[in-house]
Amino acid sequence: MADTDDTRFTALEERLAHQDQTIEELSSVIAGQWREIDRLKRQLAMIDDQIAAVEQLARTGKAEPPPPHY
Repeated sequence: MADTDDTRFTALEERLAHQDQTIEELSSVIAGQWREIDRLKRQLAMIDDQIAAVEQLARTGKAEPPPPHY
């Protein structure tokens, strides 16, 4: 009886160890995804600002300013 309990306990400990490892891996993946989402949000905001500037320029009818190298 004790041998069966020890085997079951060992099996549970092994499962717990694997689950802990999986949780750590998933947590790392989620953290990476949040960083990527934040980066994409900043990029989208920058593109939105550029589009708004072009739209404003189009509404005013002014010529686009020359690039900085002129």
